[in-house]
Amino acid sequence: MTKYVIRRLLQMIPVVIGSTFLIFAMVFALPGDPLRGKCGERPCPPAFVAEFRAQHNLDDPLFLRYFKYLGDLLHGDLGTTYQGLNILDELQKRYVVTVKLAVIAMLFEALIGVLAGVLAGIRKGKFIDNLVLVTTLVVISIPTFVIGSVSQTVFGVKLHWFPVTVKSNPGWYDLLLPGLVLGSLSLAYAARLTRTNLAENLRADYVRTAVAKGLSRSRVIGVHTLRNSLIPVVTFLGADFGGLLGGAIITERIFNIRGVGGYIFQSIHSRDGTAVVGAVTMLVIVYLLMNLIVDLLYGVLDPRISHD
Repeated sequence: MTKYVIRRLLQMIPVVIGSTFLIFAMVFALPGDPLRGKCGERPCPPAFVAEFRAQHNLDDPLFLRYFKYLGDLLHGDLGTTYQGLNILDELQKRYVVTVKLAVIAMLFEALIGVLAGVLAGIRKGKFIDNLVLVTTLVVISIPTFVIGSVSQTVFGVKLHWFPVTVKSNPGWYDLLLPGLVLGSLSLAYAARLTRTNLAENLRADYVRTAVAKGLSRSRVIGVHTLRNSLIPVVTFLGADFGGLLGGAIITERIFNIRGVGGYIFQSIHSRDGTAVVGAVTMLVIVYLLMNLIVDLLYGVLDPRISHD
């Protein structure tokens, strides 16, 4: 197990280098002048322009700028924004909120989605199966901003169950409704994925053998079939966690959440390439670590999968 983890961590190094370089190259290839509007309606003084471009290495070739950025990244420095703010400090303020939001969404889609998928899988063709399929199809068909706006109006404005907008330092309850909205689409996919795999595995030969040996249906489903069926679901949930951290832009804007998604949106809008690259680099690292955790969980779900 230890050798496998070390090998996977070493494999992450070229992935991080390659992905961060692509991000770096694409972000700074976008048109636009970062100094536009920096000094108001007047053009910036030449001395200020020269100092600003030298501070952010804007006059260096692309590869030289990237290697300077990579050297700072190895020392834990994501650089500074065009406003002079430390990017790592800014992300630390927002990551706590976004991680809370992503955890709520993950728990929602993992618990409710898997449960709905199991009920639909073991009762294939029955009422509960049709209900899950129709409900998930409706959720998939509705855009996230519509679900968020309707939920905000119904549960926040009319019923007063949840706050309409989120305060600057939100607790778990404040983020509950946004988390449910954020995880609604993934819940539908998790339910359908669980239902499909469980229904398929219930027709497998080892299930018929277990039933012929006299094992109860609950034991066959809970101990044997469900564990095998959850492997693709765990893969989806692990990959989705990284997507939730960076894909919460719409949800964060609807509920006025100061998170990573909103930070990336503001950085893109202000053409702050350094901030965009720093924030996305953190998402890449989180995504790779989640994939490592998912691979380790394979061995827990299926003992036949070895990490030696």
